[in-house]
Amino acid sequence: MKGYRVTAIEVREDLAVRLRKQKVGVVFNALHGKLGEDGGVQGLLEVMGIPYTGSGITASALSMDKVLAKELFMRKGIPTPPYKVWTKGQRSKNVGLPLPLVVKPRSEGSTLGVTIVQHRKELIRAFAKALKFDPTCLVEKYIPGREVAVGILNGRALGAIEVQPKKGFYDFKTKYTPGLAKHFYPARLGSQVYRRALRIAEDASAVLGCEGTPRVDMRVNARGKIYVLEVNSLPGLTPMSLLPEIAKGEGIDFPDLVEMILDGARLKTMVKRSSVK
Repeated sequence: MKGYRVTAIEVREDLAVRLRKQKVGVVFNALHGKLGEDGGVQGLLEVMGIPYTGSGITASALSMDKVLAKELFMRKGIPTPPYKVWTKGQRSKNVGLPLPLVVKPRSEGSTLGVTIVQHRKELIRAFAKALKFDPTCLVEKYIPGREVAVGILNGRALGAIEVQPKKGFYDFKTKYTPGLAKHFYPARLGSQVYRRALRIAEDASAVLGCEGTPRVDMRVNARGKIYVLEVNSLPGLTPMSLLPEIAKGEGIDFPDLVEMILDGARLKTMVKRSSVK
């Protein structure tokens, strides 16, 4: 549509060889989860000298590591729910937080392995589910209220969208199955809370050093207090994804959004490079 020559490349062990064989000039990173979103592929592209979209190695790793991200949020005064860390093999079942709780893998995306725990007896099963994805999990106080996501473009908040699942919470199935959630754009917040949500989202993204189009996920309680849950450094770009819907609400159609993301592609490690064969 925009006239670019595009080749789709799946990530396998021979990724570096295939990138060289295809003579790739720029990588539009549309990966999710480990390796593609946590700095792994970003590191490979830096070594190969291939510009890419999205955040760099450090910001990608920090965004994926929910514990390190929350520690940075707390140090910088960005509101985030109280939390504890649970590791595989830990004996004590006392997490020191009141119910309900959210249990999630320390480093995973797309809400995989996440459980909302209403009763203490559910904790062991929730830990087992999260630990399938990571040897460490995050136990976080559940914040009742509105589920809100803020889209960022080149450091500036585009807008905030509210997600209302028809049942349960905004899990993997709800994210990718049409009709399981309602979206409200702009989010149904008062004007002051809305502006504060945008500002906090910009701060959260900047603290982690994110670039491109990160999405900041948050909860807003009945009193209008905002809690940052996490920053997604490479949000989805499917027809059901929140970032394109936010952009559309701001008058940016999908082809233009993709081109804006592509325009931001670069190498993030500023070092003098020798030729890489």
